[in-house]
Amino acid sequence: MFTGIIEAVGEIAQTESKGGDMRMRINTADLDMTDVQQGDSIAVSGVCLTAIDSGDHFFVADVSAESLGRTTLGDLKTGERVNLEKALTPTTRLGGHMVSGHVDGVGEVLARENEGRSIRFKIRAPKSLCRYIAEKGSICVDGISLTVNHIEGDTFDLNIVPHTLANTTMEEFKPGRKVNLEVDIIARYLERLLQGNDSTANDTITMDLLRRTGFTD
Repeated sequence: MFTGIIEAVGEIAQTESKGGDMRMRINTADLDMTDVQQGDSIAVSGVCLTAIDSGDHFFVADVSAESLGRTTLGDLKTGERVNLEKALTPTTRLGGHMVSGHVDGVGEVLARENEGRSIRFKIRAPKSLCRYIAEKGSICVDGISLTVNHIEGDTFDLNIVPHTLANTTMEEFKPGRKVNLEVDIIARYLERLLQGNDSTANDTITMDLLRRTGFTD
């Protein structure tokens, strides 16, 4: 588990195809690697990866075909920057929200405009994820815990303060950029609990479903 509070911005040092999968070496910049051991989890732009080797300023991880197909990792080139966060511990301050590192889908940056000292981004999400995104709720974008300012249809807005821009890859976000999205884990599990044991249930929360599960009269 992670918090979505980025600890460092690293860089893709090398990628190597391995029978449909990929092995990545990632330079970790100023991320403290002294407590990282083989098998530990590190989120790379929102994707939970397992370190199979590491040193003072790098780690190596294998990326499965599943992750390559469902995230932006397969499109990364040598030299591109990525957001990094080590897995949380029992003493970690939960400054963001609970993030699993399991990407739900890939979104696209549609617009970027100045708003005071901040920058407002408009991002399109896959339609299947929109029901989990709520105004003033949390969403994880490329590993960054962020607050949704507004949602309309399949797009949502984010207002990004200078500190976040300076300490993540968001300064590089331009229209057309693809981003990893992870919705609030509570919303996903709430929907599944409402469905109960009916694996064929419609996956949309309706007033009838809320009445049948005791949430309304």
